[in-house]
Amino acid sequence: MKIMLINGPNLNLLGVREPGVYGTETLNTVIEKCQALCEELGAELVGVQSNSEGEIIDAIHGAMGVCDGIVINPGAYTHYSYAIRDAVAAVKLPCVETHLSNIHNREEFRHTSVIAPVCVGQICGFGGDSYLLAIRALADVINRK
Repeated sequence: MKIMLINGPNLNLLGVREPGVYGTETLNTVIEKCQALCEELGAELVGVQSNSEGEIIDAIHGAMGVCDGIVINPGAYTHYSYAIRDAVAAVKLPCVETHLSNIHNREEFRHTSVIAPVCVGQICGFGGDSYLLAIRALADVINRK
């Protein structure tokens, strides 16, 4: 099993960016934990981080035929990137959207995800553990296929 983990804009600044909202863990620490979990599950993790919408779309397209599923934290693109939404829908891979913070108890504009409707699920609000929960959920979906 091969899982692509995509992190969107500003997630490269984890640990220093608004630690009261996003915590103090760095993206590297989160990815290391995800890699350890994937090893435990017998899966391979492919990680991508980009602040560019086009690069995220290219990564999603690149997962087709190579990966079994995608975990994505689209960052602020969650709320308005129909292009990322369409890419997720087009590749027809199971995808879990994840967020460190609970987007539903933050500013009003963060309550709506244009990407979640084409995902198998959404996990948010558990800090770095949101990623681990998303990987476990995705692995279950893949294994049920």
